[in-house]
Amino acid sequence: MSVVGEFTIPAAAFALEDALAAVPEMTIESDRLASHSPREVFPFLWARGGSFDRFSRALEGDPTVTSVDLVDEADDVALYRLVWNEDFKELVHEMIDHHAAITEATARDGRWHLRLRFADEGMVSSFQRHFRDTGHEFEVRHLTSPSEPRHRKFGLTPEQYEALVTAAREGYFTIPRTTSVAEVGEALGISANAASQRIRRGCETMIQSGLIVPDTETE
Repeated sequence: MSVVGEFTIPAAAFALEDALAAVPEMTIESDRLASHSPREVFPFLWARGGSFDRFSRALEGDPTVTSVDLVDEADDVALYRLVWNEDFKELVHEMIDHHAAITEATARDGRWHLRLRFADEGMVSSFQRHFRDTGHEFEVRHLTSPSEPRHRKFGLTPEQYEALVTAAREGYFTIPRTTSVAEVGEALGISANAASQRIRRGCETMIQSGLIVPDTETE
């Protein structure tokens, strides 16, 4: 059975350490993850939550990037096309060679958050041992063996699932809280009120489906 893992790794051991340090409030997300050609890895990055001018300059000066172009920009989001240096390309291909399919990649404030899928749990252990030895230690935050889309398991709508996962990754549920509902809404492209409603309704749905035992007649 396949295994999906939530991993974190410092930007210093992965990519964009300087750019993320220059604009720590910026959140970035890779646009293309399903496959990687020999020439390109993570060619497009979405960015939101900070100064695009400062971030563009920081990207140009980051040693893991050889070239960068601002492809598109709106009021609250920008799309960049990047060419990475050879060391980072080799690292990503090395991850793939060790059986990791990268399904999500986001970064903020000096850390990358990756979702990796493996064919079985043994591959996870092998992956961790290899990269621990090479100085690129990926910290496991959560492992699961999904047999169906996870939002179905708890009765969540896809929108509620996305809102809860985004809120958790951005630090909305941490103590102390490191992001606001408005920032979660920005990451989702919706208003703060809509994000708040999705989070509250999603939490209620998960509690109802996973924690509350229905009353039964005992007589």
